[in-house]
Amino acid sequence: MTEPPPTALAPRTRRLAAPFGVLAGVLAAFGYVGVVDPREPGHYPVCPLLRLTGLYCPGCGGLRGAHALAHGDLAAALRDNALAVGCYAAFAVCWAVWCVRGRFPAPRLWHAGALGVLALVFTIVRNLPFGGLLVP
Repeated sequence: MTEPPPTALAPRTRRLAAPFGVLAGVLAAFGYVGVVDPREPGHYPVCPLLRLTGLYCPGCGGLRGAHALAHGDLAAALRDNALAVGCYAAFAVCWAVWCVRGRFPAPRLWHAGALGVLALVFTIVRNLPFGGLLVP
C-alpha cells in the first residue's frame, strides 16, 4: 500500500507561523496603544531626554503616532512622528517579503548606518527653530 502524497499545506503553515506570530504581537501592541491614549497623562512614562533637556528624541511622539494610526488618522500620525510612521511602513514591507519568500530580509550593515543617520538628522532638525513641523 502506498502513502498519500504530502500536502503543501503543512510546510506553508510552518513557514507562516513565525510571521503571523510577529503580526499578532504587533497587532496586540497597536491595539493596546489604540485603546490607552498616550495623550492622557499617567499611562506611559515621559521621555527621559525630553524631561531632562527639553529636546525631542527620534522616538518622541511615536506612541501618539501609533495611536493615531490605530484610529486610521495617517495625517495626525505623520504630524506626531513621521520617522516612526516611515519605520512602520518599512516593517510592513519587510513583513510581506517575509511571508512571500519564507525568510525575513537580511539586514545589511549600511541599513543600520542609514537608519542611524536618518534618525540623527531627524532629531537635529526637529529641535531647530525651523523644524516645527516635526515637533510632536
